[in-house]
Amino acid sequence: IWDFHGFYAEEVLVGNLATMSTSERIKAIQKMPEIMKKRREIRNKVLKEITKKSRHHSTQFSGCTQCLQGAVVSFQRFGNTLSEYFHVLRFWHKTLKIIGAEFGTSVLSYFIFLKWLLTFNIFSFLINFSFITVPQFVAAEPNNLSFTGLELFTGAGYFQQTVLYYGFYTNATISKIENGPSYNMQLAYIFTVGIYFVICFLILLFSMAKSFCRNFVNPQTYSGNASKLLCTWDFNITNEKAVKLKQKNLSTQIKEDLTEVNREVLNFSATERVVRIVIHLVSWIASLGTAVAACAGVYFLSINNLKLFVKGHKNDLESQAAMLVLPVVASLLNAFIPFFYSWLGHLEKFRTPGHHVYITITRNIVLKISIVGILCYYWINIVSASESQCWETLVGQDIYRLVLVDFIFCLLGSFFGEFLRRIIGTTVCVSLGLPEFDIGRNVLDLIYAQTLTWIGILFSPLLPGIQMISFSIVFYMKKVSLMMNCQPPRKVWRTAQMTTSFTFLLFFPSFVGVLSVIGVTVWRLKPSEECGPFRGLPSMYAAVSKWIKILENYTALKWVVWIYYNLITNVLFYFILSTVALIITYLYWQIIKGRKTVTKLLRKQILN
Repeated sequence: IWDFHGFYAEEVLVGNLATMSTSERIKAIQKMPEIMKKRREIRNKVLKEITKKSRHHSTQFSGCTQCLQGAVVSFQRFGNTLSEYFHVLRFWHKTLKIIGAEFGTSVLSYFIFLKWLLTFNIFSFLINFSFITVPQFVAAEPNNLSFTGLELFTGAGYFQQTVLYYGFYTNATISKIENGPSYNMQLAYIFTVGIYFVICFLILLFSMAKSFCRNFVNPQTYSGNASKLLCTWDFNITNEKAVKLKQKNLSTQIKEDLTEVNREVLNFSATERVVRIVIHLVSWIASLGTAVAACAGVYFLSINNLKLFVKGHKNDLESQAAMLVLPVVASLLNAFIPFFYSWLGHLEKFRTPGHHVYITITRNIVLKISIVGILCYYWINIVSASESQCWETLVGQDIYRLVLVDFIFCLLGSFFGEFLRRIIGTTVCVSLGLPEFDIGRNVLDLIYAQTLTWIGILFSPLLPGIQMISFSIVFYMKKVSLMMNCQPPRKVWRTAQMTTSFTFLLFFPSFVGVLSVIGVTVWRLKPSEECGPFRGLPSMYAAVSKWIKILENYTALKWVVWIYYNLITNVLFYFILSTVALIITYLYWQIIKGRKTVTKLLRKQILN
């Protein structure tokens, strides 16, 4: 049939497909040696043919059967249309292919990680907006404050009386109709945030396990050298640009694999080894000392910043400027110290680019997590005990300013760190050449921003929406800067394990630290007396205990009470759960070691 490529042949094909079952029809269309657009056209014609036949034979069926068939066909069409839209909404799929072909998997891993974080924030924004913000609109009171425009930078003023911050949310049970269904804002707030963090915890664990299995347990299954050369070409690609892009992508991947196989082993004399050890030791002392000094500066600045807020300002412009001092200083430290770390890395002259990237990431994570830890200590121990009427909103404003200023510095970093560096390397000092994309520094910027967002969810429920917009802009800015200003890595190297490392760093210490901060805030700290959904309670978690006591009066809900007292609040349950998890982890690790041993033995036998 496909040899004629004519109208009659296509009509016959559509007729034959229409007589098949749904599963057989899907398999037949998938096996066609045609491009995706042509397959979709044939599938739509088949669905139209099925609809015509069902209408033609409508007199032979009862009304109920006709409705059922019509509903099935409509559902199939809706599903196919939805799948097409999801295919279109695969964000930046073509862009990622171009980046991978031009700059290799090391740079590509950064953009994949950025895209993954963006989906995290979209998910978080939808949950918070649906279950926390939308119900609050029903009970919201009019905002009497005037909007001046400075609020976009400070997060204060007009925004203070909006759904952006914790203090605006009511502690009442929302009911639109008298004697109708009600909505408990306290329970909605704490359960929405809690369930979101549980889902994030499971997603991170699953992502780490999947990535670890792909890149460490059996990497040859996913990246065989011979298969890339002989078996990976897609003969359905007919567009000239797509063909060239696929060729570049395969060429880059094969170069990376060959670099891993032909890695040079450098031999150093005893004197050279001593010198290298001294350089490494001095570099680590300098990097840790810089991190300690930065944390001390942020802490003392935070204390003085709080005193200024408590005393107040006569000049409004002065107060607005004072609010930006802390985030600007923190962002300056996070922006300039990593350049110093990168310079230390070049001074140390690591054997492979991978070692350089991992050491730089380690130093940056120590710096950024230390600064976030100092800020969390300041918020939990000092701001919560201050004379502020609503300390939760004050924390939310601090985090809003930190996120916004960090975003601005990220854009400025692309301009000054890459654009001006390209101008200098091509005009003033030609020997420098074009800059390379700094993977370690850029990845840690993302982890730092996501950590602030996770902490801020409790105090500013719509903060993931702001981060969602900023990550989208950062993606396009970094892509344009990469294409215009940067060159591919001078030493091609394969980074199959890089994504696993990024996910692990996002989980620990970032996510684990956030859970600790949220746990202390929910269980230990007393909410403000005059604002927020938990006003008047000894702790945020007291809302759950209060709800459980109400459920004790309902016989049908005794099982919820039993789960709460025997599992959730039982220390023994968590001990048993932790023991089982450790045993499973140990067994899984033993299986991994066994697989690696078997693989080594098989390789030896094959070589022999």
